[in-house]
Amino acid sequence: MDTGWFKSSRSAAAEENCVEVRLTSTVVGVRDTKNRPAGALSLVPTTWSTFLTTTKSGRFDPLA
Repeated sequence: MDTGWFKSSRSAAAEENCVEVRLTSTVVGVRDTKNRPAGALSLVPTTWSTFLTTTKSGRFDPLA
């Protein structure tokens, strides 16, 4: 499985200030669209899942 790079569903269509994600069977890649040459953060799928769950819960929301 390899999804190729895709933008977050929460990013505006023309917006370049977003995160791109690439899912494979063993690694989740995350990179900044403004600085693709800087490379990507590579995470194991369980770490990515934990990050998403924690983010969706609002834990990282400074206004919460």
